[in-house]
Amino acid sequence: MTAIVTRRRLLGAATLLAMSTALTAPGFAQDKTTLTFLTSQSSDVVKITENLVKRFEEANPDIDIVLETRPGGSEGDNIIKTRLATGEMADLFQYNSGALFQSLSPKRNLVPLTAEPFQSDVLDVFKSVVTAEGDVYGVPMQTAMGGGVLYNRNVYEELGLEIPKTWDEFIANSEKAKAAGKIGVVQSFGTTWTSQVFFLANYYNVQAAEPDFAAKFTAGELKFATDPAAIKGFERQADILARGLVNEDYAATTWTQGQGLIANGDAAHYPMLTSAIPAIRADYPDGLNNVGFFALPGDSAEQNGLTTWMPAAIYVPNTTSNLDAVKRFLAFVASVDGCNAAIEAVPPAGPFMVNGCALPDDVPPSVKDLLAYFDAGNITPALEFVSPVKGPSLEQITVEVGLGSRTPAEGAALYDEDVKKQAQQLGLAGW
Repeated sequence: MTAIVTRRRLLGAATLLAMSTALTAPGFAQDKTTLTFLTSQSSDVVKITENLVKRFEEANPDIDIVLETRPGGSEGDNIIKTRLATGEMADLFQYNSGALFQSLSPKRNLVPLTAEPFQSDVLDVFKSVVTAEGDVYGVPMQTAMGGGVLYNRNVYEELGLEIPKTWDEFIANSEKAKAAGKIGVVQSFGTTWTSQVFFLANYYNVQAAEPDFAAKFTAGELKFATDPAAIKGFERQADILARGLVNEDYAATTWTQGQGLIANGDAAHYPMLTSAIPAIRADYPDGLNNVGFFALPGDSAEQNGLTTWMPAAIYVPNTTSNLDAVKRFLAFVASVDGCNAAIEAVPPAGPFMVNGCALPDDVPPSVKDLLAYFDAGNITPALEFVSPVKGPSLEQITVEVGLGSRTPAEGAALYDEDVKKQAQQLGLAGW
C-alpha cells in the first residue's frame, strides 16, 4: 500500500496549558478520545481540514484528531478502497461525492447518517449525491462549484456586450470580441482535462430538454451519439473551432495560461469550472475582479441554468470504534461554525451546502455571479453526480473533437462505447 503522510498539529505552550487546566477541572473527564482523519493532500483541502480540526478541538477538549493525507487521482482512489477493504480506514475520511462515492459500496462499508440531527441543516441537493439505497452517508466539506464560462468584465463593458443566455448569443459575443482583436474563446488543451468543460457543463441543458435523461442513460436506454440534446456537448466544442474563435496555440496552452488570458483581458471567454477562481486569485490577483462567470448557454433563454459540481464529503467507515465522537465532529462541520472555520482557512469560491452559511461580502464578482444561480434555484448537479456511469476516456475524446481530428458524431459514438465498458464493470442492468 502507498504510504500515507501523517500530519500532527503542533500546539503552543499556552494552548497546552489551557487544555491541561480544562482537563483537570472538577467534574471534567480526563480521558481523551483520539480520532484519525484521512483527507486529500491538496493544499486548500489540508488548510480547511486543519482549521476545522483546530476550531473543533478548542470547543471539544476531550477529543483529539490526528490528520493523515493521501494523494489525489487514481492513486488516492486505490488507497481509499484498499483501506476500506482491509478494515484499516481512519475514523473519518474525505472523498468525492457522486459516482466515485457510489463506487465505495456504501451499504457494505460506511455508516449511514440519514437520521442524524445535523443532516437537517445539509441542503437536499447535496444529500442527493451522497445517498445510496435510501440512506445518506456524507457531510459536505468545502463549497460547490459551477461549470460554465469565465468572461472578462472589462471586455464586455468596452464592447457593450450582455450576458448570453443562448448559444447563438454566446457565438455573437465571441465573434464581436474576435473582431475587436481579442480571443473569442480560450481553450487550453495543454492541460487536457480542461477539454471536457463544454461537454460536462452542458448537462443542465440536456436535463432541461430531457428531465429523465440521467435515469435512462444509467439504464442504458439513451446514447450520446443518437440523443439530440446530449450530442450538443461535443457539437459546441467543434463549433467554436470551425468558426476560428479559439486562441491559435490552444493545443499547447495550459490551464494557468488560460487563466491569465481571461484575467488580463486578452480573451473574452474561457469555458471553465469555478475551481479556477482560487487559482486566479493566487496567480493573477490584479485581474481577479475583472473576471465574471455565467452558465454555459443552451438553445433556450427561458431554460438557462447552471451545471454544478458538488463538494467532497466526509464519510465514516463502519470499522470505527469512536462513533459518538465522530458524530460530534460531523455536527460541527455541518454547522455555521464549521463553515466559518473553512472561510478562515481559504477564501470561498462558491456556496456552502449547509443552511445559514453566508459568504463574506468581499467575494470576487465571479463568485457572486455563481451564487445568483443557486439563489434562483436554476442548478442541477453534473451527470457524474446523478449517474454512476462516466467513461474513463472522455478527456482523450474531447481533445480529439476539440482538435478536429474526430467529428462530434464520431466522438459521441466512441464515448458511448467507453461508458458501456464502465457500466458493464459496475454490473448495471441494460448494458
